[in-house]
Amino acid sequence: MELTGNWSFPTRVRFGAGRVRELGRACSEAGMSRPLLVTDRGLSGLDITRRALGILESEGYGRAIFSDVDPNPSDRNLADGIRAFLDGGHDGVVAFGGGSGLDLGKAIAFMARQTRPVWDFEDIGDWWTRADATVIAPNIAVPTTAGTGSEVGRASVITNSATEEKKIIFHPRILPVDVICDPELTLGLPPAMTAGTGMDAFAHCLEAYCSPHFHPMSQGIAVEGLRIAAEFLPRAHADGSDIEARAQMMAAASMGAVAFQKGLGAIHALSHPIGARYGTHHGTTNAVVMRAVLAFNRPAIERQIERAAAYLGIDGGFDGFLGFVVGLTRRLGIPDTLGGLGVADPDLDWLTARALADPTAGGNPIKLTVESTRALYRACL
Repeated sequence: MELTGNWSFPTRVRFGAGRVRELGRACSEAGMSRPLLVTDRGLSGLDITRRALGILESEGYGRAIFSDVDPNPSDRNLADGIRAFLDGGHDGVVAFGGGSGLDLGKAIAFMARQTRPVWDFEDIGDWWTRADATVIAPNIAVPTTAGTGSEVGRASVITNSATEEKKIIFHPRILPVDVICDPELTLGLPPAMTAGTGMDAFAHCLEAYCSPHFHPMSQGIAVEGLRIAAEFLPRAHADGSDIEARAQMMAAASMGAVAFQKGLGAIHALSHPIGARYGTHHGTTNAVVMRAVLAFNRPAIERQIERAAAYLGIDGGFDGFLGFVVGLTRRLGIPDTLGGLGVADPDLDWLTARALADPTAGGNPIKLTVESTRALYRACL
């Protein structure tokens, strides 16, 4: 099977090895004449970034770059990025990188000409309607990891530096107008990052599949995304040059983000405050808390997990699936506990309050309470 295609769900996706060469064409079709490439500090000096900038420059789009992006992008990064966008007279964004670069790039394009503060557009009710949609700049997403699926998402996760809270900023036009998924861009991803981002994709699919909300299309995408991640993440981790595994994981990442239109749950609700306060990698944190959340949700999801296990070829029903998750994370070198991520003696009251306030908490199959959330954190420690 040739792993190449042109998709339009939920936006246009140019998928296939070598398709980053189409970046200039994508800018033209998006109506950009002076794009700003937004990426993170770690990627700014790498060959893949220089290649993307070279493509833009060779086709007359310049090589402007903003890379002052933290692993968990903050409102401070956003303010600096907006300044760079406006000072440079840019008319669009190429969001390039993993979740941090993609989320901040999308947020810059969305917020550059808004007059209200970013927190006015948190994913609560119809708050997104407060935005002036006529001034939102287009953005193109080029992922270089296979995890967040932010390239097909209508939201950005931004940390409020004053309160140490991760906030989900939503608007339909945050969605990139074009996406280039080129698995060649992920070939140099280190094993630990492959593991963390891959488990993020797995977590998105798992929580979407288990969400109690009604969205059969997303549920179908989620269970197939689980199968792909379960099969190809170990291969991508073991051999970073395996282009088939890299391509399949890019597909699973995008599928997870499409699927979680159905909802997320306690894995993300627990993970977001940890990442905001301790700076842990989001996908790796998801993987650490996954086992405890599965066990907690068992009364509500056991039959669903049994069906998923059968589809994935895992024997033993729920227990077999849970054992598979534990074995997978250990095979990928992910710690069993949050302590293994450097989280020592945390403020459980603060974490519990933030987890319960996180919008993903409402999608958990079993309602979270103060007592159960504290117990989950203790189990993860």
